[in-house]
Amino acid sequence: MAKKYQGDSRVRFFIGDVRDKDRLYRALDGVDHVVHAAATKIVPTAEYNPFECVKTNVIGAMNLIDACIDQGIKRVVALSTDKASSPVNLYGATKLASDKLFVAGNSYAGGHETRFAVVRYGNVMGSRGSVIPFFMSIRDSGVLPVTDARMTRFMISLEEGVELVWHAFSDMEGGEIYVKKIPSMKVVDLAATIAPQARIEIVGIRPGEKLHEQMISAEDAYYTYEYAHHFKILPAINNWSTSAERIKDGRRVPEGFVYASDNNQEWMSAEQLQVWMDANRDKIGSI
Repeated sequence: MAKKYQGDSRVRFFIGDVRDKDRLYRALDGVDHVVHAAATKIVPTAEYNPFECVKTNVIGAMNLIDACIDQGIKRVVALSTDKASSPVNLYGATKLASDKLFVAGNSYAGGHETRFAVVRYGNVMGSRGSVIPFFMSIRDSGVLPVTDARMTRFMISLEEGVELVWHAFSDMEGGEIYVKKIPSMKVVDLAATIAPQARIEIVGIRPGEKLHEQMISAEDAYYTYEYAHHFKILPAINNWSTSAERIKDGRRVPEGFVYASDNNQEWMSAEQLQVWMDANRDKIGSI
């Protein structure tokens, strides 16, 4: 990115760490809007390095919230994950804590104008470390490892993820968690699309891994509203869940509603995945 935008006066590049609050203050000087994407986010890495995961995902979030308020940032959107909904692994637990911190940051800010919101989605299709480039890199071996034949995953493109962030910036009052409506796919179907001739080997679930991704839990449903292209989980604190400014034209979801990759109403076909891969072949693995 530094090479691509070399000489562009709109962009500055800093080496730093969200654990270093002083560095955050310098990076945020003169900034109006912040997208918080920093995280230790690989499930097995977090399971075996829990102290480091907490320092980045929880302490880092606290540092950023403080720095944004003190530096007069107008709007902050934090990127969350499906794993923060009913977490079963440390990564998900730290991201749930982070989500709660950013939601509460709106009252913590007091009289300051800084407002915080969260967007929640799973792995971006084709991003480094995700399943599509992994399967593509080993498909010539003739064997693709799948942890469980029942496993499903949400499918979201980079462009869709970015669009959700922009929508959050324009729509937020403060404290909302935005969840985009996206299709699901069975991992075995995904593997068969990428390498039709390969044999699928079931290898078992890794530590902290879920069979299905979940974005909205039954406990969240009481505070969740549905819109044409997304859901919005409103804050349970300060009666913000009844705020007309936050609800806007939303429709309350049914009691007990769960938005998960296995009960999704929208599914991606093999043909749709193939079209996406053909159009993004040069980007896969570099996102």
